[in-house]
Amino acid sequence: MKANFGLAVILSAAVCGLRVNGAEPQASADSKDPSAQGAESFDYLVRDDFFRGMRGDQTAFDRALKLCEEALAKNPQDAPAMVWHGDCQIVLAGKAFQNGDFAQGQELWNRGLNEMNEAVALTPDSLQVLIPRGSTLLSVAKYMPDPKQAKALVKTGVADYEKVLQIQKPHFEQLSVHSRGELLFGLADGWLRLGNAEKSREYLQQIASELDGSEYDTRAHDWLDTKDSEALQNKSKALSCIGCHGQ
Repeated sequence: MKANFGLAVILSAAVCGLRVNGAEPQASADSKDPSAQGAESFDYLVRDDFFRGMRGDQTAFDRALKLCEEALAKNPQDAPAMVWHGDCQIVLAGKAFQNGDFAQGQELWNRGLNEMNEAVALTPDSLQVLIPRGSTLLSVAKYMPDPKQAKALVKTGVADYEKVLQIQKPHFEQLSVHSRGELLFGLADGWLRLGNAEKSREYLQQIASELDGSEYDTRAHDWLDTKDSEALQNKSKALSCIGCHGQ
């Protein structure tokens, strides 16, 4: 992996929301995750410091990392803490790559992926782990130098988002425009990157139908009206979350 990939990992982790219960992620679960009922979601405890860390506040990032480590020390099977800890490892890997320490970067990268995968394996139906992993993988895959590795990450990310959509289906219309828009656009973009333009268009049309008048509707129509495949791929590369960290 290259040093510029390391920087991209850091930047993409800062862009993708990874927020489970609010207005900030690539796909929000709002408060509907059964695993979060009766207790404060771990997402609420860690996300603000994590995002401050992404904006350059090392002390805040260290707090987020420590919170994950403390939770895992109490319960090594704490899947939400595990997936966030894995994401922290991905960020640290990016910094290592950026600094030219490729051996350390690769070790941290592998550790981060393994932790996120283990978290999903432990609680395969939890929005608290599916959303963070899917969001992270769809984001960092854009910057992977190896096309095969990138495609594998996108496949996993799309599968996570498809499962999130199925879990949220009974109450999907009750979710915020941001939550629905980020999830549906993540799926539209993911399927496009996997070469399934027809599936991508289905989600774009769903956005245009269900989120009429929103920024997602405007973007969906722009993509639907783009007939040149190269231009559409460029739009995909430039895709970012609408309204992240400002709501």
